[in-house]
Amino acid sequence: MATSLNSATSPPTDTLPHCCSISRCINKPSKLFLTRTSYSRSLKGSVSAAKNISSEPKQKLKDTITEEGGTDDLISSTREAAAIASHIKYHAEFTPLYSPERFELPKAFFATAQSVRDALIINWNATYEYHEKMNVKQAYYLSMEFLQGRALLNAIGNLELTGAYSEALRNLGLNLENVACQEPDAALGNGGLGRLASCFLDSLATLNYPAWGYGLRYKYGLFKQKITSDGQEEVAENWLEMGNPWEITRNDVSYPVKFYGKVVTGSDGRRHWTGGEDIKAVAYDVPIPGYKTKTTINLRLWSTKAPSEDFDLHAFNAGEHTKACEGQANAEKICYVLYPGDESVEGKILRLKQQYTLCSASLQDIIARFERRSGGHANWKDFPQKVAVQMNDTHPTLCIPELMRILIDLKGMSWKEAWDITQRTMAYTNHTVLPEALEKWSLELMQKLLPRHVEIIEMVDEQLICSIISERGTSDPDLLEKKLNAMRILENFDLPASVADIFVKPKADTAVDLSEELEVPDEAAAADAEDELEETDTQKKEEVDQEPVPKPPKMVRMANLCVAGGHAVNGVAEIHSEIVKDEVFSDFYKLWPEKFQNKTNGVTPRRWIRFCNPHLSNIITKWIGTENWVQDTEKLAELREFADNEDLQAEWTAAKRSNKIKLVSFLKEKTGYSVCPDAMFDIQVKRIHEYKRQLLNILGVVYRYKKMKEISAVERKAKFVPRVCVFGGKAFATYVQAKRIVKFITDVGAKINHDSDIGDLLKVVFVPDYNVSVAELLIPASELSQHISTAGMEASGTSNMKFAMNGCILIGTLDGANVEIREEVGEDNFFLFGAKAPEIAGLRQERAEGKFVPDARFEEVKEFVRSGVFGPYNYDALMGSLEGNEGYGRADYFLVGKDFPSYIECQEKVDDAYRDQKRWTRMSILNTAGSYKFSSDRTIHEYAREIWNIEPLELP
Repeated sequence: MATSLNSATSPPTDTLPHCCSISRCINKPSKLFLTRTSYSRSLKGSVSAAKNISSEPKQKLKDTITEEGGTDDLISSTREAAAIASHIKYHAEFTPLYSPERFELPKAFFATAQSVRDALIINWNATYEYHEKMNVKQAYYLSMEFLQGRALLNAIGNLELTGAYSEALRNLGLNLENVACQEPDAALGNGGLGRLASCFLDSLATLNYPAWGYGLRYKYGLFKQKITSDGQEEVAENWLEMGNPWEITRNDVSYPVKFYGKVVTGSDGRRHWTGGEDIKAVAYDVPIPGYKTKTTINLRLWSTKAPSEDFDLHAFNAGEHTKACEGQANAEKICYVLYPGDESVEGKILRLKQQYTLCSASLQDIIARFERRSGGHANWKDFPQKVAVQMNDTHPTLCIPELMRILIDLKGMSWKEAWDITQRTMAYTNHTVLPEALEKWSLELMQKLLPRHVEIIEMVDEQLICSIISERGTSDPDLLEKKLNAMRILENFDLPASVADIFVKPKADTAVDLSEELEVPDEAAAADAEDELEETDTQKKEEVDQEPVPKPPKMVRMANLCVAGGHAVNGVAEIHSEIVKDEVFSDFYKLWPEKFQNKTNGVTPRRWIRFCNPHLSNIITKWIGTENWVQDTEKLAELREFADNEDLQAEWTAAKRSNKIKLVSFLKEKTGYSVCPDAMFDIQVKRIHEYKRQLLNILGVVYRYKKMKEISAVERKAKFVPRVCVFGGKAFATYVQAKRIVKFITDVGAKINHDSDIGDLLKVVFVPDYNVSVAELLIPASELSQHISTAGMEASGTSNMKFAMNGCILIGTLDGANVEIREEVGEDNFFLFGAKAPEIAGLRQERAEGKFVPDARFEEVKEFVRSGVFGPYNYDALMGSLEGNEGYGRADYFLVGKDFPSYIECQEKVDDAYRDQKRWTRMSILNTAGSYKFSSDRTIHEYAREIWNIEPLELP
């Protein structure tokens, strides 16, 4: 059926027939063709309503609860809906990205998004102008990832226009949810690192802090995951193919970025980086609106291209087309893919180019803003009073030598001045304790690509050495040398000449006392001496014939540079921060204890409960008596007093079931598997990695399945609680073992899901291409969530916080933020198992010594897998990683076998608790109540006060 854009009484439909143009669908075509003046007036009125909502009287709380359980925005009215509908129609006609013949859902999404962007731009520009005028200190968050998710529902929710947009689209014959589903997830991130960055931006805007985010605009993202009979397959993301309605290209904001070349000393005595390859970084801006505030901050993403003069027209006309476009191709590919494979030299170069592009373009932009706000009379000593740069993990480490380069080479400062400014400006967040994730770069590669930066890093390294020697003293040269080897920025590098003499060991005194009488050896003694000499000569010859031991490569340790070059280092959970101080950077902590802090991660309650779980949100609002918990999550703790209330429990259970039914439809659509909403929904969704132990989870499922098959149908039903086990996450394209785990999960699912003996008692579903939008469906429907990493290896985790916030009960180890979540929700409301972090090193040593005896149940499961019950794929390599006592890819480094008995016994406790639904619902309520501490708003307040030293700045 056709949709009339002017008729409020047209029957709802989401598409128009192909033959139907917009103008043919209009009852009175003249109404569609709004003048720019009338459109502007209409927009201004609608946005004015949105901007001034805080001053409007609120209706009674009970009026905000709709029949469906959702909370309609209080400013939703016929007038606003009509104005919004006009905006959408205007964009459909005058700023189209699709042909005029059709008005289908994709076109409806773009027109709707563009109308929202118009409202955002007003607040966006006002925020920018106010920050310029006030010239306060501003924070800049640099991250290689921003995992934004869809923006439409979040934007209209933060503007409190959800009800108005829903009504406007309904009047156009459309459904808001169906329109919103047309938006692809922005492919700018992969896991928790990027999602944390996006939560932080939401909180920064909501709390009115002057701040920006900086990242890269990846054309193809990480990859789109497809699940086939062979396991995971990767294809390029296509999120930008149809355009991005949220971004604005700033063609007037671009900066040169240089690679290669050489460093020379000029006539002025300064070092100059000349020659090499030059590209341009162009700014693309995305608005980030705050919740119930006019503040709209900026996420600036850089895209790369070559100057037009780099296009070789002569070569092109000579038929050498590839050569002619080489400069453009080399520049543009920098922003093609997030985390390109780095096993090849070319891949390493590309990754380093990405990191330097982010750092260089962002710092040039920050400095230009500082100089402009200074009115052309910049006092560089004030730079740290106006600028705070937060490096999200080690990817932006090159900010340190880049800022030094700019200040010394371009602004003419002394080393001492530049170093003081740099240290007071930079701060570093550590996200990992895994050695392989603490980035190191080949010195040779970096010297080739960034020669001036290597010079600066060498000087920083020498300065660090002097600081360590000054602090430690030279009384114990051996211990000092050990400390220097651990703390230096340059690894496997000779000590600088200025300190090398400290470590020269005195030669033994070999002088002969000539006053002693020399004895003349007899003939036999002379013969023995000759034989010894021959043996020595033979030994030396053999040593010469042996191949020389290769020298270890010279590396640049980026994490050490971050610690040395900044004023603050923070971990992201209490246990992680202690590991950072006691193990990862223990020597640095002893040298500079004042630098180290904890900032436990948090998640935005707007996206992760208010908007993705409206049913539960309405219940919380009703029982707490205010909607202010969305901005002040400490109010969630008030739910504790109602945890045993039967009415609340009934409403809570109904909301959970509604979300589960919604997920059932999604799983059927995406995987083809039908699951029962009455089963327990048991979910583990996160990046696929051995330390996150999806393998432990699926082996537990296999054990459960095997035990089910060994008993009768009646016994089976009595002993086991029905479960739907959902997995999701991407394995990095070159991470072979992680991809084996994905294949194993899908094979197990294919077997179990088609076993008629088991039926709905057990299902295993792997959701392909897990992303933010999928998480927004899975998390509200979850009942049990698995956070089962090897203790001491997960920095924090943020998905655990999202699940708890939505009333999901966790099973996990004492790792990352699990520790703090368990403290807040209560020990009885968290299923704990497994070895603890202080025990891990000893357990690995026990394994290496051959003392570990695996549990019989663990051996039974491995044998069952090897029997071929899950198909013809050879799982010897996967099972073999859990066996042996030493060797690469062996010896069960992540302690799956050790924790397996504890894990399956804990799962039995889960079944017992789920059988008592009253108890389970109470646990669920207490998990939501205990999640009050894990809002990113709290985390951002801590960063602002204790690291950045910035204040909120609310627009007048």
